[in-house]
Amino acid sequence: MSSTITSEQVNQIVHNLHHDPFEILGCHLLSENNDQKQWVIRAYLPKANSASVVIPNSRQEYAMRSHHHPNFFECEIEAPELNSYQLRIKEENHEKVIYDPYQFKEGQLTDFDIHLFGEGNHHRIYEKLGAHVIEQNGVKGVYFAVWAPNARNVSVLGDFNSWDGREHQMRKRQNMIWEIFIPDLNYGTHYKYEIKNWEGHIYEKSDPFGFYQEVRPKTASIVADLDSYQWNDQDWLEKRRNTDPLTQPVSVYELHLGSWLHTSIEDPLKQFGDAAEVVPVSEIKSTARFLNYYEFAEKLIPYVKELGYTHIELLPVAEHPFDGSWGYQVTGYYAATSRYGSPEDLMYFIDVCHQNGIGVIVDWVPGHFPKDGHGLAFFDGTHLYEHGDPRKGEHKGWGTLVFDYGRNEVRNFLVANALFWFDKYHIDGIRVDAVASMLYLDYDRENGEWVTNQYGGRENIEAVEFLRQVNGTIFNYFPGILSIAEESTSWAMVSRPPYMGGLGFNMKWNMGWMHDMLDYFAMDPWFRQFHQNSITFSMWYHHSENYMLALSHDEIVHGKSNMIGKMPGDEWQKFANMRSLFGYMFAHPGKKTMFMSMEFGQWSEWNVWNDLEWHLLQYDKHKELKKFFADINTLYKNEPALYELDFEEEGFQWIDCSDNRHSVVAFLRRAKNGEFIVIVCNFTPQPHSHYRIGVPQAGFYTEIFNSDSREYGGSNMGNLGGKWTESWFFHSYGDSLDLCLPPLGVLMLKLDVNITNSVHS
Repeated sequence: MSSTITSEQVNQIVHNLHHDPFEILGCHLLSENNDQKQWVIRAYLPKANSASVVIPNSRQEYAMRSHHHPNFFECEIEAPELNSYQLRIKEENHEKVIYDPYQFKEGQLTDFDIHLFGEGNHHRIYEKLGAHVIEQNGVKGVYFAVWAPNARNVSVLGDFNSWDGREHQMRKRQNMIWEIFIPDLNYGTHYKYEIKNWEGHIYEKSDPFGFYQEVRPKTASIVADLDSYQWNDQDWLEKRRNTDPLTQPVSVYELHLGSWLHTSIEDPLKQFGDAAEVVPVSEIKSTARFLNYYEFAEKLIPYVKELGYTHIELLPVAEHPFDGSWGYQVTGYYAATSRYGSPEDLMYFIDVCHQNGIGVIVDWVPGHFPKDGHGLAFFDGTHLYEHGDPRKGEHKGWGTLVFDYGRNEVRNFLVANALFWFDKYHIDGIRVDAVASMLYLDYDRENGEWVTNQYGGRENIEAVEFLRQVNGTIFNYFPGILSIAEESTSWAMVSRPPYMGGLGFNMKWNMGWMHDMLDYFAMDPWFRQFHQNSITFSMWYHHSENYMLALSHDEIVHGKSNMIGKMPGDEWQKFANMRSLFGYMFAHPGKKTMFMSMEFGQWSEWNVWNDLEWHLLQYDKHKELKKFFADINTLYKNEPALYELDFEEEGFQWIDCSDNRHSVVAFLRRAKNGEFIVIVCNFTPQPHSHYRIGVPQAGFYTEIFNSDSREYGGSNMGNLGGKWTESWFFHSYGDSLDLCLPPLGVLMLKLDVNITNSVHS
C-alpha cells in the first residue's frame, strides 16, 4: 500500500506544525464506488512500535503500516460506512486499545459561540471553553478548548499521554480557539496546554478556564464537575432575589481562610475557659495544616453565627500560587483554590452558610494578575490577556500585569468570571479589589511611565466600560446581590447605575471615613476637641454614594498595628476606645465590614502565616469585647432604624455635632415606619452626669445599648435602664433628656411607646 499523503504533510504532524491535524489524522474517505467506500485511517503514535485498527462492531482488525516516519501509521479499509473504530497500540512491553481522538470531528463550540466571545458578550463562555466531560458518538471523554489566537500550535498534556505534546495536537477554529475531544478521560484528569509560538518557544500553561488545580506548588489543571452538587439553599436564593440589600442589615466578617485557624489547635473554640492551654508557636508551625472547607463549615460558621454577622467576606479563594499574596495574585480565575479542598467542598461550605442565614462575599481581583509562567502572562507567546505596552500593561510597584480591558475576549473572560462565581458557587456578592488602580492610567506611575487616553486624560475609559458591563451583567442575572468597590479616590457615582453615568456597583467602601476614624481614635482624647470635624465630616458627603464602612485587613498589617494597638491610654482605655469606635461605626449610616481578630482585641498584627491569637479568649477583657460584638450585631439586625434608611437623607439627623469642647456628638437614626433611635457618643474618658440633649418626642426612652456596660468590661455608668423626658427646650426640640454619659461610651436610646402610653393613659 502506498502512502495517501506526502512526506511534507507527515512532517507537519510529526513536528507539531499543523494548525488542523484533523485534516490529516483520523478517518478520511478516499473513494466511493456504488455501495463500497474506500477509507484511510492515519495516526501519529510517537511511542508506538506497531498499531492496528479495530472495528468493534465487526470484530475485525487491520494492521497499520508506517509511512515517511516510523511512528506515523496508515491503514486503508473498504466498508460502506466507518463510524467507529479503535486503535490497538503496542509500546515496548505495553499494549493498549483506545478510541482515536481524531475520529471525533464535531466540536462543542458553535460558530455563534465564537462570534459572541469575539464581541465580548458570551456570558457563559466557561461552559464552552476549558475542559468538559461529554459524550460523542456514545463515547465518553473530555472536550478541551482554549483561546490562543497567536499560537502556532497547541497540544493537551497530561498523565494520559505522559505529558507528551506530540500526541494530542489540537485544531484551530476561526483563527481563535483550539479544540480537541479526547475519549476515555474523566473527572480527575490532570492536564495542561502546551503552547508553541511562531519562534518555536514552548509554554506549558494551566487552563485559564479550568475549574480546579493541583495544590501549589504544582500547577496542573484538573477536570472537575461543577454540576453534580445538590444545593439546599433554594429558599435563601429566592429571598435574596426579592430583597434590596440596601435596605437590609449588612454586617460583614472579613477573613482569610488560611490564617483564621489551623488544625494544630485541636479545638480552640471549645477551650476558651480559664484552664485553656496555650499552644507554643513553635509547635503550631511544625504541625499546622489548613482546615478544609468541611472543617470551616463545622468551626467557622457557628462562630460567625454566634457573633451575629450577616455575611462573611473571603479574601480571594480563586487559585493563586503564593500564600503570601493573601490570594490577590490570581492565576486560576475559574478555579477555587485547592488549599482547602475541592470545588464541591467549597459549594458545601457556602450551602451551609446559607442554611445558617449567612451570606458569602468573595474578593474578586480583575485589576491585575501575576507573571507566573503557568498563568495568563504571555499566554500564547504574545501579550494576550495583558496590554503589550508596559505603560498600560504593568504595575511595577506590585510586580504584576494589567488586563487589556479594551480587548473583547479579555473583557469577556472577566465578565463571565464574575458571573461564574454567582452561577456555580451561589455567592452573594463580590468585593472588587483596587478599583482605583483600574480607573486611572497614571495610578502608581511616575511622569513618562503612562500614556493618556484618546482625549488626553488620565481616566482609563476601557476599564470604566468594563466595570459598567460586569456590574450590569451580574445584576441582570442575579438581582439582590452585592457588588462592592474598594475605591479610594473621589471618582463620582461609583455606586450608581450605568444609565446614570455610574460604574454600576451598589456599594463602595468609605475609605475617607476609615482614615478619619483611625486618625481620630489614635489621638489622646484631650486633643480630640480640636478635631471634631474628623467625626462629623463623613455626613457631609455620605449621600453621594452607597457607602460601606470598612475596617479591613489593610489597616492591621505592614507595621500599622492591630486595631486595639492603635488606641491610646492604658489597657482599660484601649478596650473602651475600641467599643466606642465600633459603637459609633454601627450607629453611623452605612453597611459594616470588619476584619477577623478585631472582634476579640488581638494585640498583634494580622500575620498570614499564623493563626489568630485564640488563646487571648481565656482572658476576661477579650471575652467581654467578643460579647460586645455579638450584642451590637444583634441590636443592629433587630433595629430597622440602624439600617433601613442608610442611604436616604431622612434616615439620619444631627441633634448636636458642635460640642467639640466635650468631644460629644448626638444624632438620630430613623426607620421607614417613623421609629427612631437616639445615639449619644462621648469620645473622652471624662464622664458627664447631667448631659442634656433635645429629642423629637416626649416620653420614656429605654437605654437599649451602652458600650460601657459591665458585661463588656466597662465602668457600668449609665441611665438605670432609661430616662423620662423633661419639658425643657433644647437643641430646637421642646423636650429633652438629662443623661449620664459614660466615659468613652456610646449610648443608644429608643422611645418606649408602651410605657409612655400607659403612664399618659
